[in-house]
Order: sequence, then structure tokens, then C-alpha cells
Amino acid sequence: MQTYFSLAITLHLLAAVIWVGGMFFAYMALRPAAQMLEPPIRLPLWSRSFARFFPWVWMAVILLPITGYWMIFEAFGGFARVGIYVHIMQALGIIMVVIYLHIFFAPYRRMRLALITHDFTEAGKRLGQIRKLIALNLSLGLITIIVAVGGKHWGLVEIVLTPLSPR
Repeated sequence: MQTYFSLAITLHLLAAVIWVGGMFFAYMALRPAAQMLEPPIRLPLWSRSFARFFPWVWMAVILLPITGYWMIFEAFGGFARVGIYVHIMQALGIIMVVIYLHIFFAPYRRMRLALITHDFTEAGKRLGQIRKLIALNLSLGLITIIVAVGGKHWGLVEIVLTPLSPR
């Protein structure tokens, strides 16, 4: 059991680091550096970057729930036995996955189609949508990491979110 838990937590952490770290790099480093490029260069650069990054995100989107739920049910004995911080992580993770699915199947797909026809105006609009959604997902990812690392140690969270019981 300990070996499986070690494997699950390791894969869980690696998937989170790859996904959130990739968004951090894209938003904080690549975006500012690419802004000086003209659209015919900048937009294909983004499209190719996403084409290399998104398979890693798909891996994370698959591994994070599998390893997370495995740990909840097999290692901790179910949702009733985990802290509120795990429930918060789960909720934020589900929201992040939904946002990613929207990015992948809507603006990213439309951006690629616009680039095929060299419609840089449309591709730029779609990249703008992606940028805003990645900013949102990056924020949620960083909050999730904070909750994951510190949540267990925040007695205040448990006190605030637990109904008052008679003493």
C-alpha cells in the first residue's frame, strides 16, 4: 500500500508541476517575450508551443484525478476521512479541467483553423481568449498548490468551514 501511495503522490505532484509550471512559463516568460513579434511570427509560435504543451496537459488532466481519487479512496478511506482542503483541491481541479477543455476545443481549435487560412486577426482574437483563460487557470492552479501544501496545517480553515457544534 505504501509503495502505491508513493507512486500516486509522485505522479500527482509531477502532473501538477508540469501543468501549472507550464502555464506559469507561458504567461510570465513566453507571452512578454513574444509580444514584440509581428502576428505572422507570434501566432504560429504560440500555436506550435501549445501543440507541444497540450499533450502534457492531457497527461496531467488524466493523471491528477486518477491519482487523487486513488489516494482519497485507497489511502485515506474516502471523502469522509479527508480534510476540507482536499475537497477544495478537488473543486478547483475540476474547474481547471473544464477551463482547459474549453481552451482546447474552442479558442485553440479556432486559432489553428484561422492560422491555416492566414487570418491573423481571427487567430489573434482567439489567442487573446486563450491568454485570459490561462491567466485564470494559472491563478486557480497556484491557489490549489497553496491549499494542497498548507491546507492540512490551517486549523482556521477547518474551524471556519465546519458547522458550529454545541460544547
